[in-house]
Amino acid sequence: LGASVSFAGKVGMDDFGKKVLLDLQKAGVSTELIIRDQDRKTGITVALNRGEDRAMITYPGAMEAFSANEITNDKLQEADHLHVSSVFLQPEIRKNLHDLLKRAKASGLTTSLDPQWDPNEEWDLDLESLMQHLDLFLPNEQEFRYLTGSYEIEVAARQLPGECIIVVKQGNRGATLFHWGEKIYRQAYTNPEPADAIGAGDSFDAGFIFRYIRDAPLEECLGFGNLVGAVSTTAAGGTAAIQSLSQVEEVGKQQFDYDPK
Repeated sequence: LGASVSFAGKVGMDDFGKKVLLDLQKAGVSTELIIRDQDRKTGITVALNRGEDRAMITYPGAMEAFSANEITNDKLQEADHLHVSSVFLQPEIRKNLHDLLKRAKASGLTTSLDPQWDPNEEWDLDLESLMQHLDLFLPNEQEFRYLTGSYEIEVAARQLPGECIIVVKQGNRGATLFHWGEKIYRQAYTNPEPADAIGAGDSFDAGFIFRYIRDAPLEECLGFGNLVGAVSTTAAGGTAAIQSLSQVEEVGKQQFDYDPK
């Protein structure tokens, strides 16, 4: 979308690790913070898709060994925003997630978290503690219900402490934002013939954060997140449909009646 992005993680010394690095570099993403581990193989996920539903089968590999402590304060201070995702697939990140977010905030960054699915379905995440160091919390509706133990997302959102902006993704029904007692809902941009929905939630995150770090109004952030999520469904896979900001806006205008103004 045009932001300067660096990706932090861990891969093996194998061909999958080489591919991860090459694909990120081709997309203009800095791989300086990616560690290559000689003792572990690169994690890999196989995605099974049917309509708007999907299942992921993951061999965690090196990602299980990637620690929050390997993201130094010096590196944090080079950034403006920290986004963390898939914490249930990264036990060493989850173990020290509170400290990582706290260090990021102390370094002047804004922060966001998309927890994503817990394959063990234990949902062991101390939300109340994490919220103290989060600016954006970006779960989907089902994840939010499991994490809070409440079916009513509005009730759960109002019970959580802190200033954190809670954005609940609701698939083809759009997304709802909660902040300081305010509720903002934006309808989805609907793709009647999606190639698949893989990565649509992460694409939403990217769109929302892209606008948020530019101090756009929250309603605009929500709408642009919906747009980028919808555009991602126009090609198979999580990233193939997103090439540039101008391309996303053009697809938005042609297929979703998006008005960039």
